[in-house]
Amino acid sequence: MNNRRPRRAAVTGIGVIAPNGMRTDAYWKSVSEGISVLDSVTREGCEQLPLRVAGEVRAFDPAALIEDRFLVQTDRFSHFAMAGAALALDDAGLGGEPAEPFSIGVVTAAGSGGGEFGQRELQKLWGRGSKFVGPYQSIAWFYAASTGQISIRGGFKGPCGVVANDEAGGLDSLAHAARAVERGTDVMVVGAAEAPLAPYSMVCQLGYPELSTLDDPARAYRPFTEKACGFVPAEGGALLVVEDESRARDRGVPVRATVAGHAATFTGASRWAESREGLARAIRGALDEAGCAPEEIDVVFADALGVPEADRAEALAISDALGSHGTRVPVTAPKTGIGRAYCAAPVLDTVAAVLAMEHGQVPPTPNVSDICHDLDLVMSRARPAELRTALVLSRGLMGSNAALVVRRGDDSAR
Repeated sequence: MNNRRPRRAAVTGIGVIAPNGMRTDAYWKSVSEGISVLDSVTREGCEQLPLRVAGEVRAFDPAALIEDRFLVQTDRFSHFAMAGAALALDDAGLGGEPAEPFSIGVVTAAGSGGGEFGQRELQKLWGRGSKFVGPYQSIAWFYAASTGQISIRGGFKGPCGVVANDEAGGLDSLAHAARAVERGTDVMVVGAAEAPLAPYSMVCQLGYPELSTLDDPARAYRPFTEKACGFVPAEGGALLVVEDESRARDRGVPVRATVAGHAATFTGASRWAESREGLARAIRGALDEAGCAPEEIDVVFADALGVPEADRAEALAISDALGSHGTRVPVTAPKTGIGRAYCAAPVLDTVAAVLAMEHGQVPPTPNVSDICHDLDLVMSRARPAELRTALVLSRGLMGSNAALVVRRGDDSAR
């Protein structure tokens, strides 16, 4: 008879590099106060593009956080990821040389990879010739670069992977890491970081009809309102340390949250009306895996695309999956203050969910003061609440849907 306790994935470390904060405490202060940092795009080469507003990480100095030998071979999106991973590992008490390198793995999600690095090398190719293209062009743009560089830099030799699955891939990466822990890996470094604000990357995004091109930061991204006109992109991201809960307790570190349930579906690119059923199914699947009743959900972190048809589908999906509780549960979308960082957006939302449970506050939805859907959207200021279980939602522009249930950690371990 096997009496071995099942392994449960616990969040023990958080590292944030976001437009509104370079560390977890700064990020939470801004999120909890409902501060919006959306502003005019300032990146060189983007002045004449119709995309006017974004969430930029403006105080980030990669040279102060990452060794030169890594900087020269990596793009900005990997700089964010490596810096976030180091912060998360320190937070979990796992900084420095790993004692058991094969017990630590890495998984990240990425939507587009290293566009800025790739653009720079292609300009050299066409402007000066092939011999001026650097050797790292072959790896720096690749969507798997962050996973590889985090593992190499940290000396991690456990299972590694990358999720390339639309924006919802951010939640899928957390589920992938949790399942690796449940199967026997002690520690996973997991999350996503994006840097989509270089000129080439921005031109590619202009093909999305869901993108907002308003030039007023206060009006450019207002989901669930009659004035919704699309989303505003952002850069940055978050990395988490997820490890076996029993191991964390043996180490004497706080269990900040546990990854309880996840599910994903696919309904097709820009078919927002159909995302209602797909998202509802993902929610039900995540609840089933978590063994969680709908009324146990204390807060929902919404996808909040900002497209009227998509917003309506999400509001209805929440009600479809949660029943009457769906119109009463507090819903929030902190990303309206920083923008949607593609795969990193739901990971930042998951961080916000963990911090909301720790602080007993539902953060507000910046720039939104009135809604046209049957949701209890938290606006204006944070709402005090006893939060034990959070639901995080994400949908991708190409049709992926995902839902993640996270539960509050045991306060006695703090």
